[in-house]
Amino acid sequence: MRLLLTNDDGYNGKGLEALVESLSSKHDVWVVAPDKNRSGVSHGINLTEPLKICCKAPQKYTCSGVPVDCVINALNGILPSPPDVIISGINKGANIGTDILFSGTCAAARQAALYGIPGIAVSIESFNDDWQYNAIADFVARNAEKLATLCCKDVFVNINAMSANEYKGWKLTGLSKRYYGDSITLYKAPDGHSYSFFEGGNIQTEANSDSDFFVVEQGYISVSRVHAQPLSADDLKEVELNLLL
Repeated sequence: MRLLLTNDDGYNGKGLEALVESLSSKHDVWVVAPDKNRSGVSHGINLTEPLKICCKAPQKYTCSGVPVDCVINALNGILPSPPDVIISGINKGANIGTDILFSGTCAAARQAALYGIPGIAVSIESFNDDWQYNAIADFVARNAEKLATLCCKDVFVNINAMSANEYKGWKLTGLSKRYYGDSITLYKAPDGHSYSFFEGGNIQTEANSDSDFFVVEQGYISVSRVHAQPLSADDLKEVELNLLL
């Protein structure tokens, strides 16, 4: 298969390198990745500034934009023909449940789905700063074709696992809900301006035994199927409103 790889950690991300190494022996691998870390950019897209595209090696490019920009430019200007699958990651940090809304890694896979191309996002978590990418990269490489079949026009696949050298297995999961408790520190600078510094909060997760969060904590690989298109709340059909024009 022809594969397009991207991420939001940047072109030199160790997770991306692990995927390239694991996938290149059996597939035609192309890389178009951000030229620097673009974590947390969600489904951002550059509409006003020209983007700088640099060829770093045969079939390997950097883009000055965000992950979605990388996908758009790869499909419309870099690759000779559309890829069979787009894989984003391996992200340094989980993208579990609500994290998907903020994740540039997941946004690239979502953009693939919007183009009608199978999209797979891959992320790992570590609580001791020991990041092991090879086992999850090998899982993706061994199962790339099968994982692609879980995608459809409106669905991409989101894979999460702990950083580990081996796993108990894998499970198809639902999505958990996360509450972040974020805050900021506001600093009044000598130049007369105020500067805001983001402070991550203590994340609380609402999860059941079938959720991505629970499965990852138990030592399994979580595989979730995620809608790319926004869905309206079904219960709105039952609401009666007297709106004024």
